[in-house]
Amino acid sequence: MAVFQTAVGGSTPPSRIRMLRMFLQSVGILGAAFLALIAVSILSDIQRVEEIAYVRPVAPSLPLATSTEEAAPAAEETGVVEPVQEIAAQPVNEAQPAAAAQSQEADTGNQVQRIQDPYPFNRKSESELYASAWSATVNIFCETRGPLSSISGSGVVIDPRGVILTNAHVAQYMLLASQPDIALQCFIRTGSPAQKRYKADILHIPSEWVTEHAEDIAARRPKGTGEHDYALLLITEATDGSRLPSSFPHLLSDTREAIAFASDKVLLAGYPAEFAIQDAGVTTLYPTSIFTRIGDLLTFGERSVDLISLGGAVLAQSGSSGGAVINEWGRLVGIISTTSEGTTTAERELRAITLAYINRDISRATGMDLASFLSGDMSIKATHFMQNEAPSLANQIIEQLPKSQ
Repeated sequence: MAVFQTAVGGSTPPSRIRMLRMFLQSVGILGAAFLALIAVSILSDIQRVEEIAYVRPVAPSLPLATSTEEAAPAAEETGVVEPVQEIAAQPVNEAQPAAAAQSQEADTGNQVQRIQDPYPFNRKSESELYASAWSATVNIFCETRGPLSSISGSGVVIDPRGVILTNAHVAQYMLLASQPDIALQCFIRTGSPAQKRYKADILHIPSEWVTEHAEDIAARRPKGTGEHDYALLLITEATDGSRLPSSFPHLLSDTREAIAFASDKVLLAGYPAEFAIQDAGVTTLYPTSIFTRIGDLLTFGERSVDLISLGGAVLAQSGSSGGAVINEWGRLVGIISTTSEGTTTAERELRAITLAYINRDISRATGMDLASFLSGDMSIKATHFMQNEAPSLANQIIEQLPKSQ
């Protein structure tokens, strides 16, 4: 009773002071934890990259499997995959990063923060995104009458002058086609179904990629991380001899860091060919697009988002290499590069190189970021590359071809 009276009035005993202090400290800790939770909600761990299979260009002249469930019969008639329920990206076991960063501690250097409100305009409608994706996505088709197999890949126009962004493992075939001793011709195809429209030259392909992967030209299922796996092409002429358009349909690129973030909704677009339907021995390709969500963020280093995982999507198949990853504002934020193994596309994990990585890597290689590289006369740059750099790079690949070729 005395304790109660003393506690209500007069001075507080030391034991009560200690209890009050502990209570206030607990409240402070809980408050700090709440604020930390809010902070973590806009942060995401970056995981390390392991090698998985390239979404390599497929040889359409070879027997192909029947279409998977994702490629519904309606898509064969319309040339597109109709919008479906959004897919939550779930990484496949075979493609789990070998050294995934588990800690949420800020001092690991493996965290990035989302860019809030990235644009001063609203998101585009799904129909607008589909239209812009189909108009800017191209099919890169290389055919041969010699021992080499014909191949098909994808690309996306990123400049009104006809500059195409694709993978290095697609563009390497254009390097081969540039050499007179190789019976290979490459074309840029557009439309639904894809039709030959243009020819193109190479503007840039990282020499590091060619040196490191030249021997993969003879591999059935080459693997890689996707590092340096990009190239720039320039449309140079129309196949029918007509004048080139004054402006090509294209997508604007966003090269900012962490602009493609975990759980973001994105549209994928390309010309997949692995499960294409053949008619009388001829494979007819249509542009395919589908919405999905970004899963893991991955890095070649420690602090940058270099790749994004996209779960099991219909474009996780050969021929999609170089296809577009477009955010809800219509900006290109990545290009498709690798996929894990799997019988169907639903069993695979698709990955894409970010435009932020490409921007950093081309700056390291040329001293110019992507925007600066695309300034000036593209024809002069393409001519310089084809005359001065392409022959030696092509020879590195030619040396790895089977002797019978």
